[in-house]
Amino acid sequence: MILLRKISFWLALAGLVSTATFVLSFRTQLNQPNPPPPVAPPTKPFAHGGIGASGIVEALRENTAIGVPVSGLVTRVFVANWDRVEAGAPLLQLDDRELQAQLPVRTAEVTVAEAQLASQRTQLARVEKLTAAGAAPSENLETLQDSLVVTQAQLAAAQAGVAQTRLLLERLTVRAPTAGTVLQVNTRAGEFIAAGAANPPLVLGDLSQVQVRADVDEQIAPRVKAGRPAVGYLKGDSAHPIPMTFVRIEPFVVPKKSLTGASTERVDTRVLQIIYQFPPAADRAVYVGQQLDVFIDE
Repeated sequence: MILLRKISFWLALAGLVSTATFVLSFRTQLNQPNPPPPVAPPTKPFAHGGIGASGIVEALRENTAIGVPVSGLVTRVFVANWDRVEAGAPLLQLDDRELQAQLPVRTAEVTVAEAQLASQRTQLARVEKLTAAGAAPSENLETLQDSLVVTQAQLAAAQAGVAQTRLLLERLTVRAPTAGTVLQVNTRAGEFIAAGAANPPLVLGDLSQVQVRADVDEQIAPRVKAGRPAVGYLKGDSAHPIPMTFVRIEPFVVPKKSLTGASTERVDTRVLQIIYQFPPAADRAVYVGQQLDVFIDE
């Protein structure tokens, strides 16, 4: 019994000492200053202040999300990331076997209609001679003339069918609407693409000069003045400011989108978007989609 009391006493004493040691170490940690951030945050470059905004880099005249006219299977992708393409260059090919099978049928219909038209013209010439000589009634001539008009319409319809099939075939080769650089390829040969999908198969953009879309909170939007310059800092690089030139203010205040790029990720903020441009520099690499801290001169 005495031994158990001694053990309990020493256990309680050890607990008190451990608790006191923990409290003292915790107070010491609280009194220590916070460590500096791994990357110093950018400071406002203007002496009289400025307007802070978040920005994202995009291609000149915005990024172009390439769509497909119809849902279908991708049989070939002609481009890769960083490829420079001209307007009208093929980007990807959709499965066209069904239309390729229809084209000979449409062409045969044109051949049949042309043969029928030639035969009816020969008959009409013969009946015209007989009617002029009084050897055939005029009703036969009128019937052949009406049949000739119908056959001509059938030939035009068959020719239109061939032209339609060829146009639909051409549609299945998705081409670049403008000259630019391939920024993203989200599809491969053998994959199925749905028309109007949220994730575009290709993203195209003109990288001859990039632009920045800066989001200014609507609460401070009245302080924004058109034509004012701005300075941007790439995320993680506060030592190299990027002077930017004003381009325009978007006329429509929009809900702020998360800079992850997903159109469904929103916050309860509306922003005024201001477009700036800056020329490419040899001493730094700037990529489309990068985020910036933007400071706008007032």
